[in-house]
Amino acid sequence: MKFYDTATWQETMAQPEIWQDWSLPLMQQAGEIADWISERKIDTVWLTGAGTSEFVGGVIAACPSPLRLENRASTDIVSCPQDALKAQGRILSIQFGRSGDSSESIGVMDLLDAHRPDIDRLHITCNPDGALATRGMPGPGELKVLNLPPQTHDRGFAMTSSFTTMLLSALACLGMIDGTQIQKLAGEAKQLLQQLADNPAPCPERAVFLGSGPLKSIARESALKVLELTAGKTTTQWDSTLGYRHGPKAAVNDATQVYVMLHPDPTTARYDLDVANEIQRQYPDISVTTIGPNGDIAFTGTGDAVVDSVLYILLAQVRAAQWSDALGLNVDDPFFGQNLTRVVSGVQLYPWPS
Repeated sequence: MKFYDTATWQETMAQPEIWQDWSLPLMQQAGEIADWISERKIDTVWLTGAGTSEFVGGVIAACPSPLRLENRASTDIVSCPQDALKAQGRILSIQFGRSGDSSESIGVMDLLDAHRPDIDRLHITCNPDGALATRGMPGPGELKVLNLPPQTHDRGFAMTSSFTTMLLSALACLGMIDGTQIQKLAGEAKQLLQQLADNPAPCPERAVFLGSGPLKSIARESALKVLELTAGKTTTQWDSTLGYRHGPKAAVNDATQVYVMLHPDPTTARYDLDVANEIQRQYPDISVTTIGPNGDIAFTGTGDAVVDSVLYILLAQVRAAQWSDALGLNVDDPFFGQNLTRVVSGVQLYPWPS
């Protein structure tokens, strides 16, 4: 199979059209969900998922909001329910899942059913046949399900369109983005994806991704994309731009590529640029690339880092697929069915005695 025929590549490149076509039906459903959240007098929102789905919550939790936004990984809720299920207040659990069938998705639903049936739930999922979409709840809490377009149920190993479309959809439900902004993002994403596709970078031994505020979670997702699709052959790191100086920078060597996300806020961007320039001075022979407004890889965006986060992730999605192919791997299944699988299942779930 040619690289450009892989599901991963096609799903990555299809994102602008997916967002564009989804924006109108999304805004209609998001308005109804926003009204429901208000009617339910929610004061705290749990943003819940595992792996890439968790990083959706990490981005959103960094956003200013009248609601208390808490990024609670489903892996943490399942393994340490005592840290979550005794929380007070009017809580909405927003659970993200591409398949909706991962072990932790099931585990969170089991725990809420048994111990916190009062907590309202919003399931945002790409699979209308998965447990997140089809399973009910006992109440008195209420459940809403937002099924994303079928194209977002990625066939490839790594989450691409599922990640960005779940993120945009959650922002819409929380009143943090509108249809006009989604259309603008789609237009810029189309140009950015083509630019990245036309200008590949050599596959590095190590790749580092840095970002500030909500872009720290995008850095984390970027590192995961490359690690997954290169089957660990490219070692990755992620951190905040200021945090990277405090020890993790020790991993940089002459075979490292560094990517620094320039925050749209000019004050924050100064710190991002300082780190990029510092690393370049210390390692003059390596590639240090900035992405964002006025970056080496430039786009305008909306000026809101949370909203624009879906543009920053495109770099790693494209590079990860390109590097996977360069390494001779199956881009759609870099582990050839071993070690890691597309959907995590088979995890032993234990009852919580509360």
